[in-house]
Amino acid sequence: MSILLQPIVPDTLIDRLRNFSNTIAESRRRFRSERSVKADRVEQLIQSQAWTDAALALIDLELPHWQIRSLTYDGGEWFCALSRQRNMPDWLDQPVETHHADLARAILDAFAEAKRISAPQNRDGDPV
Repeated sequence: MSILLQPIVPDTLIDRLRNFSNTIAESRRRFRSERSVKADRVEQLIQSQAWTDAALALIDLELPHWQIRSLTYDGGEWFCALSRQRNMPDWLDQPVETHHADLARAILDAFAEAKRISAPQNRDGDPV
């Protein structure tokens, strides 16, 4: 069977969280004090397979200016919205919104999108 015809298997939640260990290691190099304690906590949560807590701790570690604006369950899916301005009225805010059947994955997807948005841009508009 051609490689083009083979189904693409999406990243599993476990694989995706383990990939964030690189982010944690990078953070530890950049920040030595309080950040390393937070990074240790994320690593412990991942090792314990506490995926939702790990995703929330990762937001606290990497995106301290972002907060969960809403987290709701509807129709078999979790909806997560992250915002920099949580106390602002909905119509003025520009949150990152994601959804997934798995709670941790919904939070992790929102984290990834917020991180992408927060990344410095070069003159071409691509992340640096």
